[in-house]
Amino acid sequence: MRVAILNPSFGDNFVRVARWAAKSRGRVQRHPEYLLTAAQVLLDRGHDVIFVEAAARNFTPAQSYDIVSNFDPDLLVIHATTPSIYNDIEQAKVIKGLTNCKVAFVGQHASGESENTFQIGQGVVDYILNGEYDFTLRDLADGMESSKILGMTWFDGNKVVYNPHRPPINVSELPFPAWQLIEPEWYPDGGKKFPFLTLITGRGCNNGCTFCRDPQIMYGYKLRNRSAQSVVDEMEYGLKTHPQIREIMFETDTFAADKAHVTEVCNEIMRRGIHKKISWSCNMRVDTDLEVLALMRKSNCRMLMTGFEFGYDDGLKAINKGGVSVDMARKYAFAANRLGFTIHGCFMIGAPGETKETAQKTIDFAKSLPLDTIQITGVATYPGTSLYRWAKENSFIRANDWREWLNAEKEQRTLLSYPQFSSQDIDEYIDKGLKEFYLRPKQMWKMFISIRSVGDFLRKLHGFKAFVDYFIKKITGASSKKVVNRTEKNILDQIAQTETVSL
Repeated sequence: MRVAILNPSFGDNFVRVARWAAKSRGRVQRHPEYLLTAAQVLLDRGHDVIFVEAAARNFTPAQSYDIVSNFDPDLLVIHATTPSIYNDIEQAKVIKGLTNCKVAFVGQHASGESENTFQIGQGVVDYILNGEYDFTLRDLADGMESSKILGMTWFDGNKVVYNPHRPPINVSELPFPAWQLIEPEWYPDGGKKFPFLTLITGRGCNNGCTFCRDPQIMYGYKLRNRSAQSVVDEMEYGLKTHPQIREIMFETDTFAADKAHVTEVCNEIMRRGIHKKISWSCNMRVDTDLEVLALMRKSNCRMLMTGFEFGYDDGLKAINKGGVSVDMARKYAFAANRLGFTIHGCFMIGAPGETKETAQKTIDFAKSLPLDTIQITGVATYPGTSLYRWAKENSFIRANDWREWLNAEKEQRTLLSYPQFSSQDIDEYIDKGLKEFYLRPKQMWKMFISIRSVGDFLRKLHGFKAFVDYFIKKITGASSKKVVNRTEKNILDQIAQTETVSL
């Protein structure tokens, strides 16, 4: 079968596969590793596949239409998001009219809102591949009878048919992502060494955070890790496919949840000498066993993207952050700092029960920790999560339409609004926190003296430009986009040419 996988554009710099689908404040892009894994599943079955990365490359819809229609697919696969769902359906409609192909939607929104997706996509969307879609897509492309494909919801011409769920798959059976279908340079990120690739070490999560989409909608509440050998094999595969990369980001939410797994991965990295060739970074929780940090650093783990979330225990409990405490977070941060990690802290404003006083506690907590960089967002509220259901039942969501999930600039829009702490209050404290953290002389000096190479300088310049662009729009309502875009390519090219591995 001829299959076109489209990651559709939705305005410049829209980040489609991130945890919050929007134009990010840091002007980053995310690799579509899940789509590319599914693409490789199809390639391994002998199907003819193209991948159109329209989001990261800022294609116009017309460019996507030309590429896909020239390929003339039998099946079009689109990763749909909550704020872009009408756009995604419209692009699918045009391509379907040009090629007469079938259309399948994948991703968190289509899985969490299948009935609504079919309703607004009537006559366009033929299939929704719910949750973990790799093998569901394989069965569909192989021509299996629709009624027998596990994990698929489909329209039979008269009604929507819900097939039985597909059990969690064995992640060891998955191929590596089809990295040959993309270029790493399409994915800028001021916090990572450039260019870089991402890597998923496992799927699922043992925790129950109320806001987090993937465990609730896509991959379940059981962590399924790949073997250490498979993880490091993929590191070598990434280096072979794109030898110019300078870093690999372990994008798994809970990479360090299993101490034995982390230990095996680190030892395998060192056994093969990969730590002498390339650095790696990962997502972390603060309840990680601190004994593994030294081994991670020894195997050249450079940066820890850490979910601190809130600076007070009641906020952590309000989102069911499983046994995590502020005291635990503080101990983790200082232990990681002593070992020389770069620490990026992820914080949120807008927990259930939030007030101005508690929001300030989170800001003050972030400032008290030895962090290199931070991000602050409003608490994400996505369909399919328990937080969304709770907020909707209590009329705490101020959006009435999926298009209202973003503002006019296609950036994150604060959706939660409480009687004691409005959406305007949440936005105010997000900006307040960013300015209080980054505009301290101590922090600016720390960031300056951390520059070790031209690549370090250029990464920080990329982040600074994004910071300035965001606040220019907040203050004036106008964008410095022309100024930013004029030098963006030159900066990224220079980073690629000058970056070195930090040992």
